[in-house]
Amino acid sequence: MSPAVFTGAQAVELAVVERSGFVESRHVGSAVVLGPDGSVVRSLGAPTEPIFPRSSMKPFQAIAIMGAGVPLEGTAAVLATASHGGTPAHLSVVRGLLAQSQLTEDALQCPADWPLDSAARDDAIRAGESKKPLFMNCSGKHAAMLLACTVNGWSTENYLDPQHPLQLLIRDTIERLTGEKVVATGVDGCGAPVHAMALTTLARGIQRIATASEGSPFALYRNAANLKNAVLANGWAIDGPGRANTVVIDKLGVFTKGGAEGVMVMAAPDGTTVTLKVLDGSLRAATIVALSLLADAGAVERSAVDALVPELDLAVFGRGVPVGEIRASYAA
Repeated sequence: MSPAVFTGAQAVELAVVERSGFVESRHVGSAVVLGPDGSVVRSLGAPTEPIFPRSSMKPFQAIAIMGAGVPLEGTAAVLATASHGGTPAHLSVVRGLLAQSQLTEDALQCPADWPLDSAARDDAIRAGESKKPLFMNCSGKHAAMLLACTVNGWSTENYLDPQHPLQLLIRDTIERLTGEKVVATGVDGCGAPVHAMALTTLARGIQRIATASEGSPFALYRNAANLKNAVLANGWAIDGPGRANTVVIDKLGVFTKGGAEGVMVMAAPDGTTVTLKVLDGSLRAATIVALSLLADAGAVERSAVDALVPELDLAVFGRGVPVGEIRASYAA
């Protein structure tokens, strides 16, 4: 089965881009909000249709790696979950994971790339560097996957094969946390398998991670709690200085993970959870839409969200001067 993302006819408007009082662009998509008790309290568009979560699936992958016997803690756990900016601090943690595996950067099978962080990229270019897998935003996840392989004596040559023991464990972990079977599997941008699921399914899994207790009798949920706590304590590691996920985690204490092609997941401290997909694949409005939905649900203060707006790169410029904004616009 090939997943077919919901159509434009099923989608609803989530955000607009306004310039000089004129709505220049509109972003449509789907979203779902789960209340603290797990019930659906808001549904926009077609949240029961399958999507690829892309990097919003990384928390599940990190928990599976922990379940494979890798005691990820602190920043190492966060880098296994991260779409990192490639700063020296990020790369130091990735190198540490590789050192634990007694492997070199050559073992990474994610594609070569530049750091997402502009200052880190500029520094790399000035130093005469070229694109390389270590810089790629998924290198922490790949290094953690390699560590799981070495700990268990699994092959590191084909660790991205969907039938590799690690990838089978990841799939099983996703299904256990979401309570649903994977509906389709593809290849993510970094080369790892990516599993399609509905936004409602994704939301249930993220909520279970965000509300997990380190005192749970089940290792799966203890690992989930350890991951959640590590992310909330080290927001810089999951994204980077000034980048959206880091800002939301650090300023609001909201468990947050964006994914390529317009995917966003957020879980507030009380367990209220939002997942959304922007149909055109743009992430520029995803953060403010998710935060607005959390505020509507009473899970975060509206004033706190409003105070965060200047840090989320939502201004629209004309000749270097703000003349508009990107803002949530879904129907109340």
